[in-house]
Amino acid sequence: QVQVVESGGGLVQPGGSLRLSCAASGFTFGDYDVAWFRQAPGKEREFVARIRWNGRTDYADSVKGRFTISRDGAKKTAYLQMNSLKPEDTAVYYCTSINSWGQGTQVTVSS
Repeated sequence: QVQVVESGGGLVQPGGSLRLSCAASGFTFGDYDVAWFRQAPGKEREFVARIRWNGRTDYADSVKGRFTISRDGAKKTAYLQMNSLKPEDTAVYYCTSINSWGQGTQVTVSS
């Protein structure tokens, strides 16, 4: 059973940092892309970052230079390091791989 589970969200002040984790199970983690999306209240879900099976990465323009996606094959976990957070980064963040989605983790950026 393919499953991804996010963790690491929370409340952080503007300019702060958070690291999200996405734990995968039920498939050969290293063979597939992993992506992060987010959805803010009243808005559509949007792409944030992707790490491909070969390690190449893609980012939304809004997070380039601030967010870094990575993966640890041994731990079957992907990460999203988020620095210089802004209030507009507030959203539920979702991890996805092989069309399987997690339940999301809330990130709130507020003073």
